[in-house]
Amino acid sequence: MAEKKYAGAIDQGTTSSRFIIFNHSGEPIASHQLEHKQIYPQAGYVEHDAVEIWENVIECIKQTLSKSSIKPEEICSIGVTNQRETTVVWDKNTGKPLYNAIVWQDLRTASICNKLTKSGGMRRFQKSTGLPLATYFSGPKLKWLLDNVPAVKKSALDGSAIFGNMDSWIIWNLTGGRHITDPTNASRTMLMDLKTLQWDKKMMKIFGVPGSMLPEIRPSSDPASYGMTKKDGPFEGEIPVMADLGDQQAALFGQACFSPGEAKNTYGTGCFLLMNTGTKPVISRNGLLTTVAYKIGAAPAVYALEGSVAIAGSLVQWVRDKLRLIKTAPEINELAAQSEDNGGVYFVPAFSGLFAPYWRSDARGLIIGMTHFTGAPQIARAALEATAYQARDLFEAMSKDSGIKLSGLKVDGGMTASALLMQFQADMLGVNVINPKVAETTALGAAYAAGLAAGFWKSTDELKQNWTLSNEWKPSMAAEKRAKYFSGWKKAVTRSIGWEE
Repeated sequence: MAEKKYAGAIDQGTTSSRFIIFNHSGEPIASHQLEHKQIYPQAGYVEHDAVEIWENVIECIKQTLSKSSIKPEEICSIGVTNQRETTVVWDKNTGKPLYNAIVWQDLRTASICNKLTKSGGMRRFQKSTGLPLATYFSGPKLKWLLDNVPAVKKSALDGSAIFGNMDSWIIWNLTGGRHITDPTNASRTMLMDLKTLQWDKKMMKIFGVPGSMLPEIRPSSDPASYGMTKKDGPFEGEIPVMADLGDQQAALFGQACFSPGEAKNTYGTGCFLLMNTGTKPVISRNGLLTTVAYKIGAAPAVYALEGSVAIAGSLVQWVRDKLRLIKTAPEINELAAQSEDNGGVYFVPAFSGLFAPYWRSDARGLIIGMTHFTGAPQIARAALEATAYQARDLFEAMSKDSGIKLSGLKVDGGMTASALLMQFQADMLGVNVINPKVAETTALGAAYAAGLAAGFWKSTDELKQNWTLSNEWKPSMAAEKRAKYFSGWKKAVTRSIGWEE
């Protein structure tokens, strides 16, 4: 038997898939990443080709192994982390998807959510599921597929159609047909009871989902293993698959936020602030989600409060691709730095409505406060600042719900490379913003959970010792100025709401 020196993580994200191998110190040793197509069949619809994504995962694994000297038998176990809520249905006999995966940003389920809201309010299922009625979640997407795609309906009736978020699709293909998810992903469907961690028969009935479609819910870090990778698969050998976490929960795990009150914010395509609330779910009164943070083996589940922002890093891409103010995403920092401030300009990126804490699907994007003085630098700065304002909205809601005043914020994700944004974030929150030495916290969280299940790491305390600081930004803005800036943001948000009938 070869000595186990590494843990592996498949990170299946909204725009790309990666495979990363980490050593015992939690350092990335080798990786490969591939983007996949974004499919927009009509306004408000966003889809992915699940077959393309699996083929990319295969290629990422092969390339990572080929460019390193690491042998598959040196990897203790594999963890999977994934874009959450993105919904795929496939035939369990053929293994082929019955429709494109419907992405978390997709708005086609608005009428389903509105109809259920009218008959009982947006928060009618919040006590059991932790979630408000919104287009974001998998349950309404699955109902849409059952109602609108004949192949899905037919296969569901004959028992051959099965459903999953992208984690279930990846695990199914990796293990040769094990249909599994974990509580972090199941808690994003609106179909799982938060307290029992089982599929909720009442919710299944409301969305018309037969039990035969749903995966088995297993611990996020599972010493019993979900199954082995196939010998004829991308690893060309058998490695246990032992962890599964939705991407934001994986980032919380990778940031070693194992104690109640510890929080992290990920700045990626969207923006996701999570705070560990311990072993009892806290139901939000301020527009946040209650979600499962992780479940390690037989230990009780740990819960989190989460605030989700739909548009963060993708706004920078929009400024690049649609406004063409910059040629590459990092250039937004140089352009924004040409102006001392935003010149009174605010950018509310409600392209697909507003997520937490507002939950307004009738909101639309706007740039407001422009004068003759306004130019590209002010718009670029307003685009960056929008992410910091949205994070403060979440931060305030979290403090109200939890009763905990957060003393700092751990951050990760691509946008943390912007020192201008991170400094403005610290200024807006009035707390220190810190990021870790290992930037790949989402993949690291999946690797940690897998390695913990395999005994590669002995405890969460050992994982905590691996966390080291890279950068820290301290607030330097006067309180009055901070209040004035944020007041302008609130006014701009009000103007964006109610645009769509």
